[in-house]
Parts: sequence; structure tokens; C-alpha cells
Amino acid sequence: MTEKTDVLIVGGGPTGLTLAVELARRGIDHRIVERAPEPALGSKGKGLQPRTLEIFDDLEVIGRVLASATVYPPLRVRIGPVPVYQGRMHKPATATDAVPYPMVMMHPQWRTEAVLRERLAELGGKVEHDAELTGFEQDARGVTARLGTGATLRAGYLVAADGGKSTVRKALGIGFTGQTREEERMVLGDVRVEGLGRDHIHVWVRPGKGMVVLYPMAGTDAFQLLAPIKAGVRPDLTLPGYQQLFAERSMLRGVRITELLWSSLYRVNIRLADRYRAGRVFLAGDAVHAHSPAGGQGLNTGVQDAYNLGWKLARVLGGAPQSLLDTYEEERRPLAARMLGLSTYLHDKKTYKRDEETYQLQLSYRGGSLAQGGGDRVPDGPLLLADGSRARMFDLLRGPHFTLLSPDPAPRVPNGPQVRAHAPAEPYGGARHTLIRPDGYVGISTDSSDELAGYLAMV
Repeated sequence: MTEKTDVLIVGGGPTGLTLAVELARRGIDHRIVERAPEPALGSKGKGLQPRTLEIFDDLEVIGRVLASATVYPPLRVRIGPVPVYQGRMHKPATATDAVPYPMVMMHPQWRTEAVLRERLAELGGKVEHDAELTGFEQDARGVTARLGTGATLRAGYLVAADGGKSTVRKALGIGFTGQTREEERMVLGDVRVEGLGRDHIHVWVRPGKGMVVLYPMAGTDAFQLLAPIKAGVRPDLTLPGYQQLFAERSMLRGVRITELLWSSLYRVNIRLADRYRAGRVFLAGDAVHAHSPAGGQGLNTGVQDAYNLGWKLARVLGGAPQSLLDTYEEERRPLAARMLGLSTYLHDKKTYKRDEETYQLQLSYRGGSLAQGGGDRVPDGPLLLADGSRARMFDLLRGPHFTLLSPDPAPRVPNGPQVRAHAPAEPYGGARHTLIRPDGYVGISTDSSDELAGYLAMV
């Protein structure tokens, strides 16, 4: 018997989970499958950028994230046992009306995934573990997928968020252009450490032996260990191996790794998929872009992929033109290329310093087919409405709807999206009508009601 769903999501990491939450809150029938038998344990991507925090505000999980997240502590760098540098990766910043989440927050990936799974459960969804995609075919009307459980699914669309080794991307024959730096490998691990304070990111460099870094993981009693490994060396990924590596590079007495919670060997990949879509199959997250770890762009870019694609899939399933789905690659691929360039630059320069470029608040869809006099992120802030009431922008935007700032009621169009209209006391952005997309970017800013109605019909 073939089961049916509107959207099949392959991959239960941050990208797949964000998309599942997006679809669930819009009432779109979906399935999310993951080949692993249980949720992942590793800290992996640990930095949440300010723009990602805004997305999590919209998804109504920001309180749960901030309850256990912290700003990155200062770095303390030693050569052997001798301190040589102390400073911060990110400039301290306070919240403003426009930017309520101004700092990168440390939050281990396993916990980010747990928060999203909890939100998905509240919306009636769940991740199906131990359910590997074993094959699929597509036609003009949908995708037929086979799972390792023996089930066959018929879906309107398939979204692959199945990581850098994406089996879906490979099956489609989509190129993953770029490079794998085999000579640049890193041992990663979550460890418990005895005798070391948690108020710094600890970096040790020992000439001739290499570097080792310990990040105190927010909201836990664990550290994330990172250590570059020379080409040709086969690292020991057991507890004794981590203990020996740490002792050799830190030269510290009285500090000892006592437990290994998770381990991995990471190769630096810098790649971008040639396409984001093949018919009714879409790629998102690490399946379409692989970053160096510098700058913390990978997980965050994947979350934004899902945030962009989710509302568009929902609209097309609700009757909007199929051409709306073409804008996913149009908008996301250039930004992924830009962030790949940035993270590669930071990696090659071996600099710890970060600035607003990495925060993803400045990214824009300006110039695209869905940006008519708009395309920029809408900042938060107080808004005075024509009836004398006051509101905060993010409170108006929160949810799956379009938001219209206009003195006129929202135009009605066939199969039109849900539009919440508000009349500001003064024209917002200098135009009579400003329509804000569900993902918080200005879609159209115009003085023409006809242009506004035409845009709504397009989406």
C-alpha cells in the first residue's frame, strides 16, 4: 500500500526540522524521515547567528533557545602553558529596537534539534527515525519514494536535507562544485574535563605538535574539543586517544579529559551544488552548500534555506503559480555562494575576529523577481498605527501570514494568501503599500494598489 503526503522531507537535522515546523504551522501534510535510529548527540554547529535567532522568534522557540544559550566567552590563547592573547570573537553589543538579538549565541546543535523537535510535536508532527530513503522516482505530478522500513510514499514534493553526502543529490546527478581539503582535517568531540574553568574558550598551541581548542558548551557540563590533524595521520577517536592528544598539545598539569561523549573526524569541504532543484525534488542545507567551520555559517544558512522554501511550498500547494518555486534557487544560491566565500576567507586567514558580515542580518533578496521595490530584511521596532495604538514589528510579523502596512484593506485575489493588514500613522518606508513576506523580507513597496494586487496574485 502506498501512503500519501504533500511534502516528504529527508533528513532530521536543523534544516529538515525547520522546514517541518514551517509546513506544520501552515497545516501542510508532510513526513520527515531520518535514517539514524535516534537523534544525534554531537554539539557540531554550535553558533546561532542573530538572523537565525529572529527566525526562531517567528517559530516561537526563541525562549527555549535563550534559556540555555550563552554568548561566546572570551578566548584565552596559550603557547604551551604561557598565555599570549585574550580577547573576544564577537564585539559585545546590546539589543536595539531594530535588532533584538545582536549577538551570536552558543547553543549545541543537539539541543537546537531537540527544541525544534519539541515545537514540531506541539504542531502535531514528529521525526520518523530508522527510516532511510532507499530510492525514488518522480513524474510530472509527484515523487514516489521507498523507505528502508518497506513503506512506499507518494509525495507532491521531496526536499532533501540529508547532509553533505546527500544520497538524493547524488541520485539526481547534481554536481557539488568545489574542493575537499584532505590535508585539512580536524578531530571533533564532546568531552568532560576535570580541572578547567568554563569562563573562557581555551586555545593551546604547541610548536611541532599543533593546536587544541576547548569550547565550554552552553547549558551543559561538557566541552567541544577541536584539534587540527596533519595529513596522513590516523587519529585515535577513543577516550585514550583524545586524552593523549590533549596532553601533548596543552602541556597542562592537573587538567584531564575524563569522558568522551561524541567524536567525529571532519574534513574541510567548500562546495556549492550546481542546482537547488530537479523537477519536484529540492535540496537544502548541507546537501547544497558545504562550509568550512569558520564564521559559523553552515547550520544557519541551512535554516534560512528551509525558512525560504517552506512558505513557497505551502503557497503552491494552496494554488499559487508553480513559478513561485523557481525563486527558491534564484534567491538562496547567490547568498550561499556569498557566505561560502566569507567562511573560506575567515578560515584561510585563521582569524578569530567576527563582525556584522557573519550575522546574516545584511543579506538581501534585492533585485530578484519577488523583490519589487523591496527585498531587504524588515527590522524590529515600535510602530505607531493610524488608530493610535502601538505595536512592535516582530509581533505583527510572527506567524505564517503576509503582513500589509497600508491605509487600505488588503486586496482580495483568487486563492490569495492570508494577509494581515495594518495602517501605520506614517507611510512605512516612504510608500503607501508595503507588503512583507512570511519570511520577514519586503516583497513589494509601492504607491499603486494595482501593483500590490498583481504581486499578491503572483504569490
